[in-house]
Amino acid sequence: MNEFIKHLNRIEVIETMACTGHCKHCSEGDHAGFTDHLDGTCAAKAIDEICLVYNIDSLMVFGGEPLLYPEDVCKIFKAGKMARIRRRDLITNGYFSKDKAAIHDVAEKLADSGVNRILLSVDAFHQETIPLEPVMTFATCIHNAGIKTELSPAWLVSQEDNNPYNVKTREILRLFMDIGLDMGVGNVIWPEGNARIYLKEYFDLSKDYVNPYEDDPKNLLSVSIEADGKVLKGNIYQNSIIKILEDYKP
Repeated sequence: MNEFIKHLNRIEVIETMACTGHCKHCSEGDHAGFTDHLDGTCAAKAIDEICLVYNIDSLMVFGGEPLLYPEDVCKIFKAGKMARIRRRDLITNGYFSKDKAAIHDVAEKLADSGVNRILLSVDAFHQETIPLEPVMTFATCIHNAGIKTELSPAWLVSQEDNNPYNVKTREILRLFMDIGLDMGVGNVIWPEGNARIYLKEYFDLSKDYVNPYEDDPKNLLSVSIEADGKVLKGNIYQNSIIKILEDYKP
C-alpha cells in the first residue's frame, strides 16, 4: 500500500463544475463555460475498486451543482451504499429545475440511491442569484423523502459577526428551519476566487489564509475525483484508480 495514502478513508466526487449560481463568495471563481461532468458508471467503478482495498468511511458528492446530472449522482451513491460506506453526503444549492414534478422525482431517486445526508447551501450569497421557491420545493421534497438534511450556509468573517450578509443569511435560514430542516455547521468564507475580488474589504489580504479543506500531501486522508475524471496525477477514464493510487507521489 502506498505510504502516502495508507490512511485514506474518504472519497470526494466533483460531479461537475457547472453551476446554477453565480455567487460572489465562491472560492472557485467564475463557473461560466464549464461543460464537463463525471460519468456515473465510471465513478461507481472507481468507488468499488477503492473500497476493496481501503476502509472508506465517507463519500461526498458536490460541484458546481451536482444535481444538474442527477442520474450520474445516483449511480455514485448506489455504489457507495453497496460498498457500505457509512457516511454518504451530497452538497447542493437545491436549484437544478423549476419543474415541481421533476424536483420531486429527483428527491425520490436520491432517497432510493442511498444518500443519507444532504447539505443544502442556502444563504445571502446563494440567494442573490438563485430563486428561493424551487429550493424551498426541493427542501420540502427531500425532507418528506426521509433524507437527513442540514442547512449549510456560508458565513462571512464568522458565524457570530453581524455584517449585512450574515444578517440576511439568518433571515433565509429561518424560512427553511420552519419546514423542519436542521441547522448544520456551514463554513466560514476564506479569500479565494470570487471572495477575494468581491468581498475583499472583509479580509486582511496581507495575511496568509489557510484553506481548511486541504490535506497533507504526504498523508492523504481523502481522494478527490474531478469532473473530467482527473484524480491525483492520473485519470479514471484512462487508468485503474488503484494504479493511480499506487503510483502517487507528493
